[in-house]
Amino acid sequence: MRIQIHCVHFTADQKLLDFVQKKLDKLDTFHDRITSGEVYLRLEGSETSRIKHKIIEVKLFLPGDSIFVRQQGTTFEEATDMVVDTLKNKLKRHKDKLRNISAQQIKDSSRELVEAEAVNEDFEL
Repeated sequence: MRIQIHCVHFTADQKLLDFVQKKLDKLDTFHDRITSGEVYLRLEGSETSRIKHKIIEVKLFLPGDSIFVRQQGTTFEEATDMVVDTLKNKLKRHKDKLRNISAQQIKDSSRELVEAEAVNEDFEL
């Protein structure tokens, strides 16, 4: 999966970028059709305040859909872990939804096929 990481108003070191990439790469196990993703790392707070909240926003692109999650933490690593947990749940729900839609379409098409065969048998008689 191709992920673009954007750091807003600061420069992140390579260790942080690698950590985020590694964590998000694991999401492929929950949904294999993720095409790409965008990650925004932000610092929240005024320039004069010492404590700044770290915010991570992730948008994953799926065929015909996208999933967005925003989390805040005291460190980027903590926020990344929370984002990954939330994305796992959302990806599982999305995949289950797709399966249910596919199962319903299969039921409907098989029902139509059976009805069409019944009509054809009645017509031949």
